[in-house]
Amino acid sequence: MRFEEALELLEKIVLELEKEELPLEEALKRYEEGVRLVRDCERLLKEAEKRIEILKEPTEKSLTG
Repeated sequence: MRFEEALELLEKIVLELEKEELPLEEALKRYEEGVRLVRDCERLLKEAEKRIEILKEPTEKSLTG
């Protein structure tokens, strides 16, 4: 799943939970799904940060070296 898709789903879940209209069991399921999405988003962001750091390395070495 792409970051943007996960974030969009997470936003929908938050809106559903904020309405406080879901039965408890359904709210718990949505909350669990939201936690999974948050973890997915964090993982995707860390992967993107690593890629950026890799791309920056040669530039930093050439500037200092």
